[in-house]
Amino acid sequence: MSTVRIPPTLRTATGGEKRVEVEGATVRDCVSALIAAHPGLEAQLIGQDGDLNPFVNAFLNDTDIRHLEGLDTAVGATDTLALLPAMAGG
Repeated sequence: MSTVRIPPTLRTATGGEKRVEVEGATVRDCVSALIAAHPGLEAQLIGQDGDLNPFVNAFLNDTDIRHLEGLDTAVGATDTLALLPAMAGG
């Protein structure tokens, strides 16, 4: 199982969990498994096109998935995925 790190802004949807273990062969699979386990995350993570919202940054083992294969990036059992919604303000 892979680990998804949950930032504080999303933890209300995960019951306060900081890390969630999910099954998946790709980032897309892991995000889908996370949403299946915590449906409240869908509106915050997924856009109308079915992909990640453009303001959500995803990092696999600290590497932005945009520099890899995007949502089709392979995920291993010991990998960590971090989903970080952009923050506004100043």
